[in-house]
Amino acid sequence: MAQKQVNATRMELTRLKRKLVTAKRGHKLLKDKRDELMRQFLNLVRENMALREKVEKGIKAANQNFVLAGASMSAEAVQVAFMAPKQEVQLETGTRNVMSVDIPVFTYKTRTSDANDIYSYGLAFTSSDLDDAVKSLSDILPDMLKLAESEKSCQLMAAEIEKTRRRVNALEHVMIPNMQASIKYITMKLDENERSTQIRLMKVKDMMLEEAHHYEEKAEEKFRKDLEEQGVS
Repeated sequence: MAQKQVNATRMELTRLKRKLVTAKRGHKLLKDKRDELMRQFLNLVRENMALREKVEKGIKAANQNFVLAGASMSAEAVQVAFMAPKQEVQLETGTRNVMSVDIPVFTYKTRTSDANDIYSYGLAFTSSDLDDAVKSLSDILPDMLKLAESEKSCQLMAAEIEKTRRRVNALEHVMIPNMQASIKYITMKLDENERSTQIRLMKVKDMMLEEAHHYEEKAEEKFRKDLEEQGVS
């Protein structure tokens, strides 16, 4: 297929050779990028698994404490306890570049620095299980943000790995073999043209030598006839 799509000229051959060198260099760089992305992706996956286990454990403990609090308090009392929160969390998002992938970075800050502001109710009229549940959720918040950051980072890294893998395969199995086949075809075509030219030149040379030989024979015959005529006279 490649032979029908290229012009068998030396200029095209030079262009394809330069393009092949660039493609091989790009293939190597993309393979290195893919390998590094895979390494960092696996590290993120391990970190994600550890964070998920920790967050699920914390949420489970908070839910158990909420259930215990609900058993010792009325539903209305629990709702009233959370009607006027004293603490507020502000979430800030950013990005950092990892191997040309912009992965998210989540940071947060509270409206006040007092750790006791997580409790929006008076401790005298609530269950200690409710306090434990609120404290568990407050403690697990940084890990939840890290888990969300890690989850999104894994998704972005996986998408970039897949895109890089497709590029590597396209270069390795399509573009580079096609260019090599085109270079081979052009080289063979140019060699064939050069041999044809040499054969034509050799034929022209033989024809010229043959004509020169015939010319010499005619000249010699004419000279002999001239001598014979002079001898007769």
